[in-house]
Parts: sequence; C-alpha cells; structure tokens
Amino acid sequence: MSSAPSVRTARARPPVMRITDAAAARIRQIMDRAREPVAAVRVGVKNGGCAGMSYTLDYAGEIAPGDEVVEDKGVKVIVDPKAVLFLLGTEMDFKADKMAAQFVFNNPNQTSACGCGESVAITPAASRDMDAAAS
Repeated sequence: MSSAPSVRTARARPPVMRITDAAAARIRQIMDRAREPVAAVRVGVKNGGCAGMSYTLDYAGEIAPGDEVVEDKGVKVIVDPKAVLFLLGTEMDFKADKMAAQFVFNNPNQTSACGCGESVAITPAASRDMDAAAS
C-alpha cells in the first residue's frame, strides 16, 4: 500500500493593512490631483518625534518588486518593506472635522502616542508575538 505524498496548499495571507471607505475616497482624491502619474500611495514609519516614530505617506510612481501592496476598495497602498512589522493589522482611516483633516492609523502595535499626536511608539509585531510565545 503506497501512500501519496501530502500536498500542502498555501494559505491566503491576510493583508498587512485594511483601508476604510473614507481613507479609500481620500486616496483616490489625492491620486487624481497628483501632478505626475501615481501608481499608489506609500505608507511607512520613520524615526522621530517625542514618542519615537511617526507615520509617513508619499506618492509612489511605480510599484517595485518586493513591495507589499494592499489593494482594497479600488485603491493601492504600498506598505514600505521596513514598516511591515510595525503596521501589521493596522486599519488606515481618514477623519475630517472642524479642526483637522487627516489619515488616522488604528494600529494594534502602537503602545503610546505623544500629546501633540505627531508621533507614536510602536512595537514590531514579530517581537510582541515572540515574547507571547516564550511565556
């Protein structure tokens, strides 16, 4: 009796980020108004600010091999490869009120934010997951 080798099927990965309807609408507006052709909006994080990091948004003229692309609600967002572990599970939203209009990142990896709201402290998802597994 011979047994056939087991075949593993690849499990679909969830997207790194989710995009709300409001954020998608704002991204479309931004891309439509760009002076140069835009393939996507690039989201990342950079060191700086009183809490340690801040979110970044830039135009991306092209999508490079290795870019993590999130396609949702008719828009493309590239997650900077260096930011993937910091943004894993994040919901990107857009809020507008009388005082401000801005993208808001509901990030489960964010541990704190400064009082002015310009910077955040973020623990990479892998580090947190490894600590949980070790205990």
